[in-house]
Amino acid sequence: MKDKEPKELQSAVSDSDSNSVPSPSAVRCPPLTYSERPPLAQLRWRCRRGMRELDVVLERYLQQRYATAPLAEQRAFETLLELPDPQLLGFLVGREIPADPEWVNVVSQLAAFEP
Repeated sequence: MKDKEPKELQSAVSDSDSNSVPSPSAVRCPPLTYSERPPLAQLRWRCRRGMRELDVVLERYLQQRYATAPLAEQRAFETLLELPDPQLLGFLVGREIPADPEWVNVVSQLAAFEP
């Protein structure tokens, strides 16, 4: 069945099988028009993580900042939601620094909402 899948899907599946952390450019979402943006309820669901601390920070940001944030910041936030919890937590506590300047901005905004 795998040979019937498009090459893009095969490479995405094989890439997802590895344990490496995706680079910012690999996770980057394509630009979306306003009508293609994820609904708020979907974003709220994506803010629910395996760590309660991340749940609180992400949900507060979504409630208090996301709607009024610039479009680039909203996109960066949506992309950050694709990261694994340990990497996202590393950004928030300062153990890691995002390579993408848009991510740095969002992480600084998220840090302002720490519990």
